[in-house]
Amino acid sequence: MRPEPLYASPNALAPHYRRSRVAERLLLTGHSHQAWPDVGFEAQQQAWLDAAEHLDAKWERAFAMADRVRRGFARLLDDPQGTIALGANTHELVVRWLSALRLGRRPRLVTTTAEFHTIRRQLDRLAEEGIAVVKVPALPAATLAERLARTVDDRTAAVLVSAVLYENAHIVPNLAHVLEACRRVGAELLVDAYHALNVVPFSLRTEGLAEAFMVGGGYKYCQLGEGNGFLRIPPECTLRPVITGWFSEFEALAAGGAAGPVTYGPGAARFAGATFDPTSHYRAARVFDFFEELELTPDLLRQVSQHQVGLLASLFDALDADPRVITRDRAVTLSELGGFLALQSPRAEELCRRLRDRSVAADFRADTLRLGPAPYVSDLQLRTAIDALGSVVRELAAA
Repeated sequence: MRPEPLYASPNALAPHYRRSRVAERLLLTGHSHQAWPDVGFEAQQQAWLDAAEHLDAKWERAFAMADRVRRGFARLLDDPQGTIALGANTHELVVRWLSALRLGRRPRLVTTTAEFHTIRRQLDRLAEEGIAVVKVPALPAATLAERLARTVDDRTAAVLVSAVLYENAHIVPNLAHVLEACRRVGAELLVDAYHALNVVPFSLRTEGLAEAFMVGGGYKYCQLGEGNGFLRIPPECTLRPVITGWFSEFEALAAGGAAGPVTYGPGAARFAGATFDPTSHYRAARVFDFFEELELTPDLLRQVSQHQVGLLASLFDALDADPRVITRDRAVTLSELGGFLALQSPRAEELCRRLRDRSVAADFRADTLRLGPAPYVSDLQLRTAIDALGSVVRELAAA
């Protein structure tokens, strides 16, 4: 597919999202939650029908869907032979991963001041229990990798860092430097790729991250909905998670169960959990197919996203808004941003609420208003949304 039809009004993709009414609403919550294509609804129905028809025998079909989801994430990571463990969310996978680290011998974790709450909250709680958690200032993102690398020492068990910062969309380059520092001392690297996948092309091979763990999910830019977290496991992984589900020995159960030390299944089973609702995998597998069928590749989606974020930025600048009400960081170039535009305002919550009163859906975090376009949003919709923002800003400035 060419990008130009996605800028037109109506957007060429909009007919595939009729149930979400993307052509009728101004949806700029794309960084928080993108609409699901209609094919997801059909797939979700199929999960119920398979369960009704096959009862407990549904698991053969469910496992096949899970394999399709693993292949979908592996494609986005440019890791075709990659080992992908799935979970209901990234938190459960991060917890299993953390439980595999030898924190008794290496009681030190290195992270940043800008991690998503999945990592931030869990590490804060570990710090309360005596684990040394070092938080490196996230900004400027351009030098974050080098500063993280300098912080790694032989007491460090792991480094946890995002590929794209969730608060402001800044891309974190040169993560291979962090991996090199980790390899020198025997530490692990976990990269949170949630805010990169399907909006910022991410290749493990070209980034030099083949030996890194990757975590992410499908709730946002992948449009897979809930229940689709993943953990990418590097080759030759021998970690033994303390938090481990019985699916990790699923293949051994047919032989009567395991005796002796706890064993782990091959590949992704090492980080497996337990019984899960397979409905999300039906939906995700079909949405991955949808993206392939329409040739919505990561490169194309990046081109569309850069156009949309660039248009939002230029339209915002043209407002010449009162900087006491709202402004943006113009020192960061468009190519250094992920899939949304972050605007700074001490009244971000009020701006978001007033935009909703004008039928513009956006989101905010603290003093940041986030405008997140999506590939099904037209340029005309973006212009209308910024017009509404300008009206709100003028009202607040005059108050």
